Amino acid sequence: MCVGIPMQVVRGDDTRALCRGRDGSETWIDLLLTGAQPPGTWLLTFLGAAREVLDPERAAQIGAAVDALGDLLSGRSTDIDAAFADLIERGPQLPDFLRKDTTP
Repeated sequence: MCVGIPMQVVRGDDTRALCRGRDGSETWIDLLLTGAQPPGTWLLTFLGAAREVLDPERAAQIGAAVDALGDLLSGRSTDIDAAFADLIERGPQLPDFLRKDTTP
């Protein structure tokens, strides 16, 4: 399974940052896709690279979903509705670039 993990910048430079995960682990993350980020910034990371800058609320939502997936994979019960609260009763949405342009 491939899942992006939210991590918070501890320190860095123009091309990489030492980031801390919600579990306290630290790793160096490539910043070439997002540019330099100040300490405290949340990033969505995947395979050692930052893919997106996140606000703290979105980082918490993704973290809850990742935790729930981990619980399920380990055979533990979890509250799926709480872990995916931002998706409950919401239909699939196309990304902006795939939506039909309705401007005249």
